[in-house]
Amino acid sequence: MSFVLLILFGALVLMAAPGMERGPALSTIDALFTAASAVTVTGLTVVDTAEQFTWLGQLWLLVCIQLGGIGLITLTTMLIGALGKRLSLRSEMLGMLPVRRHDRPEVWEVAIGVAKFSLAIELVGAIVLFLLWLPHFSVGEAAWHALFHSISAYCNAGFTSIPGGFARFQDAPLTLIATSILVVLGGLGYLTFEELIRWWRSSKATRDGGRIRFQGSRRLSSHTYAVVVTSAVLLVGGWILFALFEWADTLAHMSVIDKITNAWFMSVMPRSGGFNTVDYAHIGNASATLTMLLMFVGGSPGSMAGGIKTTTLAVIVALGMSRFRGKRFVEIKDRAIPQGTIERTIGVVLLFIAVLIVSFFLLGWIQGAGLNSLETRLLFLPIAFETLSAFTTTGLSMGSTADLAYPSKLLLIVLMFIGRVGLFSFFAAVILRRSQPPAFVRLAQEDVIVG
Repeated sequence: MSFVLLILFGALVLMAAPGMERGPALSTIDALFTAASAVTVTGLTVVDTAEQFTWLGQLWLLVCIQLGGIGLITLTTMLIGALGKRLSLRSEMLGMLPVRRHDRPEVWEVAIGVAKFSLAIELVGAIVLFLLWLPHFSVGEAAWHALFHSISAYCNAGFTSIPGGFARFQDAPLTLIATSILVVLGGLGYLTFEELIRWWRSSKATRDGGRIRFQGSRRLSSHTYAVVVTSAVLLVGGWILFALFEWADTLAHMSVIDKITNAWFMSVMPRSGGFNTVDYAHIGNASATLTMLLMFVGGSPGSMAGGIKTTTLAVIVALGMSRFRGKRFVEIKDRAIPQGTIERTIGVVLLFIAVLIVSFFLLGWIQGAGLNSLETRLLFLPIAFETLSAFTTTGLSMGSTADLAYPSKLLLIVLMFIGRVGLFSFFAAVILRRSQPPAFVRLAQEDVIVG
């Protein structure tokens, strides 16, 4: 409900408050779409943020991004803490906070930790970007753009206050690296970083033959191990594949260094970052497919990112490997994954795919009205790309967002909202469970032939 109210209030301010816009006034649907995109930290836009909004309008969007990214979590948690209550398991499961692996957190501890960590990262990011952009802008412009993009990048929002966006930074590798680091940090999640820092502080360097190994006195949890390994594989794998696919295409006019950094940028941004240095309407089919796969996975639990999450992919891969090897248990880092977690993982993936399929049908039907079969067929990839980008709160686009029909924009608003609060959180809030039989009731089993 907090997200809904913030979206409505954000849209109302964009339409009614004076001094927000430079160009023609936004329509109701466009204001609602823009506010929803900011609050859900998606980044899809129907207007050019830098051209449409004044400094005041951009500031309001930044407030919506910050509130949608970390503000609602922190403020709600601190409110519960002020009432002297512990965070309920239901609130944890409904996505208010990522659940700790071994203990129930004190709300003040997590709230203050999230706020401090996030603000520190954003401040450092803003300083770095300010120093990088000072030669290209006035002091005031450099400071504003640096602050805006540091928050937007860390919150995985993808909004830009610079005319032309990040395309102007194709030949600025330090800017691309700094921005991508902010996006990666925002996509990993606070609790993952908290555990990694504690593990690093407790680790000792030992020499094993000619190799130096770091061995922590604290064991990394299976959750953190899955997040780190899966994220690393996706980032490096995507980096190599994008370089391979686009080296002689959209990256052809760049220097070798710029090709490498832009390929890295293309690997990071589909994981919910949303910034782009190349026109995604001009990338090849292989790169478009890879981008959609990375959007589908997204970031990690408890982070700013959307998608099915890295841990979900890790459990699915571990499940497949265990069945292929004939093992009784699904293992990650020498620990068996509970059956309930496996069932929830499969449920997340199936529900995610089901929502996407229905959305593909609806958006294709709406956008294809009045067009012949050939024209509608040409719309399929942009529509699929746009739908997946909204549902995973990524914000990348092939340029068709502004041309969407009114019902299509409403559909994407709903998808952005569901993608931000989480599938299980959304359906747990709207579907009553009273129809389920009592826990002691067991139905008779009957087998079916599959495969």
